Amino acid sequence: MTHTVAVLGAGKMGELVLAGLLRSGWPAGRLLVTTRRAERGSELSEKYGISVVENAEAVDKADIIAVAVKPQDAGALFDEIGPKVGAGKLVVSLCAGLTTAFFAARLPAGTPVVRVMTNTPALVDQAMTAISAGPHATAEHLDLAEAMFTPLGATVRVPEKQQDAVTALSGSGPAYFYLVVEAMIEAGVLLGLPRQTAHQLATQTALGASVMLRDSGEHPALLREAVTSPAGTTAAALRELENHGVRPALLAALEAARNRAREIAGEMK
Repeated sequence: MTHTVAVLGAGKMGELVLAGLLRSGWPAGRLLVTTRRAERGSELSEKYGISVVENAEAVDKADIIAVAVKPQDAGALFDEIGPKVGAGKLVVSLCAGLTTAFFAARLPAGTPVVRVMTNTPALVDQAMTAISAGPHATAEHLDLAEAMFTPLGATVRVPEKQQDAVTALSGSGPAYFYLVVEAMIEAGVLLGLPRQTAHQLATQTALGASVMLRDSGEHPALLREAVTSPAGTTAAALRELENHGVRPALLAALEAARNRAREIAGEMK
């Protein structure tokens, strides 16, 4: 039997989930979405052929409730609808920073909750999604959540205590990657390349390096060393990156993202 999924919240992440489920063959008739703005609902209904409903109807009709609202909006939403979630429902949270305990406290006793962190490459079926079991979530519930997100890319199961680190590394990770590629393009232009050429060179290099890293199974340090000839151009460039503190800057950035995820959880208690 195909489950009915209701996506609460139709922002970027909510739409990513809806679009990915449809691409994977999930029937549009088994997908519901809730929105704050009527025009956004009309846009999604026209684009994907799915039903736009009120929160109460979504909770009533769906057996999987995917929460894709902003974390700061989740408290008020679940204070309203949480007690109405009936037996046999699964709640899947995509809210950065919010623990499964946060939802469990607002749901009927025994309601299973699974916490998920995915990222925007879901748009091209190359997401990295981490899944964690919360209160009352069984292996079957994890299998179901995994089935929802596997079509969007790769999945991994982690203990929930690691989810803030996941958020910092892969949830926010595409933004770090885009910043580096953007800087490479600008540097190429500064060195005299046409912008379009610089863009093509940087993006294809990034793609090739990523696929090679994934498929070779080699440690990134070994792949880096294979490109670096003694006293060569790459060695000169890497020296400058190390001199400018790229490693500690990345560590500080990820720690800041992890700490902000923890702050969000603390603010929502």
